[in-house]
Amino acid sequence: MDTIDQANAILAEYSAIALDELPVGADVIDVHTHLGLDIDGMVGDLDELLEIQRAHRISRSFVFCLDEPDRHPAFRAANDRTLDFAARAGGALVPFVRLDLTEGPLEEALRALERGAKGIKLHPRAQRFLPDDPRLEPIFELAADRGVPILIHGGRGLPPIADGLARLMDRHDATLIIAHAGIVDLAALAERFATRPRVYFDTSVWSPLDLIDLYRLVSPQQILYASDYPYGRQPNSLLMVLRTARQSGLDADALRAILGGTAARIADGLDPLPLSPPRGLAEVTHPVTFARIHQYLSMAATALWLRQPRDTFGVLGLALNACDERNNGYREGAERIREVLLATQDLWSLAGDSEDEEFQRRATRGAFRLLHLANILAVTNA
Repeated sequence: MDTIDQANAILAEYSAIALDELPVGADVIDVHTHLGLDIDGMVGDLDELLEIQRAHRISRSFVFCLDEPDRHPAFRAANDRTLDFAARAGGALVPFVRLDLTEGPLEEALRALERGAKGIKLHPRAQRFLPDDPRLEPIFELAADRGVPILIHGGRGLPPIADGLARLMDRHDATLIIAHAGIVDLAALAERFATRPRVYFDTSVWSPLDLIDLYRLVSPQQILYASDYPYGRQPNSLLMVLRTARQSGLDADALRAILGGTAARIADGLDPLPLSPPRGLAEVTHPVTFARIHQYLSMAATALWLRQPRDTFGVLGLALNACDERNNGYREGAERIREVLLATQDLWSLAGDSEDEEFQRRATRGAFRLLHLANILAVTNA
């Protein structure tokens, strides 16, 4: 079996594992996906997304465009493509309109909503604004009046955003989804919004530890499953939510709400359910072997993200070495991680040996995907 076949076989194996771990009766809805072409070169493909949904029992996805090369004026062309993709998907996609505050955002929102958009996407890092921007006032007012959700970027690349968002939500009782678990300002966001049933946090993060922290801070009814396709991939995003939720003590009912029950109510225009208390862990006890592996994989992730052609610093080798510790009671789990890391190492080397830039990009992304899977296993005790 060659390197790429081996990588695909591992991913298929863990897709089957994730499906087996779904709670009975779960309706999975992914609230954060992109289609189109980003200026960073990432591509979200309609056929691929629909195949991912079919393969992982995802009934619907909230979808919006990327930061497209033709985003001017007002993301109009990209928003029209999103609406067309949703029409072609036969109900499998819930289209959102993406806005640029510098180019008639209210007019574009109204135009897209009239054409069938069901929500609004805001990206303050990419479009360079903050939640205290007065141009957001009519957007939040419109969302509240029309009963459509706003999904806003809450990940890396921003200063603290909790106070600005809280002031907006105090004036406009909109439905708000804070992407990437709000990690840019998680503690403050949870403090401001943990009792507000129309404010949600999606699970599209890289680190499982971010989700473990999220579960202890907000109600399960405020957490929405998300992958961030094409940046986030399966089976990683699904397996990470399943494993971290169970590790945090969430029961099957809470997990069904996170996976899709709450998102279905948002998509169908229903009122939110009452909030139950947060149920996560304030402390995490972890085997030293897996803690070491996690440390080294976090270091390797940076090199892969920056498209280093090889493991120059040898941190992947250190993670593999940690997998070889014996007589510690965790040999079976370490062996599972080792299998994934050997495939990661081979794919990373294959990328470095190629002179084809497009192949390098795809192979490096594949290696990053495997490395992420190994890290999920390490954090959730394999």
